[in-house]
Amino acid sequence: MKKKSIQQEDKFLDSLLRPESWDNYIGQEKIKKSLKIILGAARKRKEPSDHLLFYGQPGLGKTTLAALVAKEMRVDLKTISGPTLTKSGDLAAILTNLEKNEILFIDEAHRISRPIEELFYSAIDCGKINLTVGKGPSARIISLDLPPFTLIAATTRVNLISSPLRSRFGAIFRFDYYEPEDIEEIIKRSAALLEVNISKEAILIIAKASRCVPRLANRLLKRARDVAQMSSPLTRKGEVDNLIFIDGNIVKETFGMLEIDELGLETYDRRLLEIIIKKFNNRPVGINTLVASLGEEKEAIEEIYEPYLLKIGFLQRTPRGRIATPEAREWLG
Repeated sequence: MKKKSIQQEDKFLDSLLRPESWDNYIGQEKIKKSLKIILGAARKRKEPSDHLLFYGQPGLGKTTLAALVAKEMRVDLKTISGPTLTKSGDLAAILTNLEKNEILFIDEAHRISRPIEELFYSAIDCGKINLTVGKGPSARIISLDLPPFTLIAATTRVNLISSPLRSRFGAIFRFDYYEPEDIEEIIKRSAALLEVNISKEAILIIAKASRCVPRLANRLLKRARDVAQMSSPLTRKGEVDNLIFIDGNIVKETFGMLEIDELGLETYDRRLLEIIIKKFNNRPVGINTLVASLGEEKEAIEEIYEPYLLKIGFLQRTPRGRIATPEAREWLG
């Protein structure tokens, strides 16, 4: 299968596995409980929900929960990405075209430019957006009325969202890593939707390597399904096998193919630790040195690799730089 076809199938499967109701959304119980109160009260008042800010690591369900909020409020969800908001005119067009009480969801909100961010102040405070037309002495300001709407912003870097914008959200929710039991339940549900049988051992192995992130658990499950399907004797004969079974051996074979170990460490995770341990004799290493050594962007290291390594106790941040812990050195042998 070509890479593009795999990506298209993955997008379809991601949509299939995405929860479509509160009951199917596993985990983040505190957030769900709080949201039910906020949304229920707004519905009773027949008003749009207050503006919401979701933050946490990638793959923890922020986008999915935003979609469920829209379903709960019985309104449409309009989704845009923060980096695409580069012109004030574009934002004005988006906001003025919203339907009454519609929800605007902005992903990667920390990447909104400051001038665009400031336009949200009046939009949130008084339901208007002020635009400057022209330049110099002849410039004039026009004010556009906006329909009532709810802004939901999602970010992995809440510290990069300015204090004035953060203070305008009615509620701010931090998405935590999932408990192993929740990840196991998500894998069981996803396996049923994918119409595959999976052993208890396979579920435990995938859950342990998932980094406590549902998106990664589902990704590993999908790849294990591929390996199981191609390992089937019927598949080898060119026949269709609808009874796909994933056991512990299939999962381990999948991990070997993806170069993932039992803790979910990928090539770049191990390379980051090995650079610190071997190249710098485990002396503190600054982030810019790691960027140069890994050939990765600073944001990728700080947002993707470091959080999990810190969580499992393999990495420490010190005033002088990053160091690998004894547990990391033991694991890497």
